[in-house]
Amino acid sequence: MNKRRHQRMEVSNLVADVSDGNGFFSGYVKDISHHGMLLHDIPQKFNDNAKKLSLVVSGNGKNFKMQAIPRWSGSDGSGKKIGLKLVNISYNWTQFVMDMAPQPIDAWGY
Repeated sequence: MNKRRHQRMEVSNLVADVSDGNGFFSGYVKDISHHGMLLHDIPQKFNDNAKKLSLVVSGNGKNFKMQAIPRWSGSDGSGKKIGLKLVNISYNWTQFVMDMAPQPIDAWGY
């Protein structure tokens, strides 16, 4: 059952640097929403039991510093994939996500 309030959008050009409190790790952002994201290719050393994470998401000439709570993790080949809930998000992140959303098709051609 999908309990998400906001639909996730797949992205391919975002990189994430994430800290579990003990070290910094880099990976890729696979999908985003207003309040969540999926990271993949995170090194196995990453402590996915951390309660709160700090991350910097970079791409499209922009950087976003955020806090996140890990919701789940799993194996992703040689790395990990991690589902995150974003906390204390900025207006800039919200605007970025809205700009990435596909535009509705105007059936009337306006």
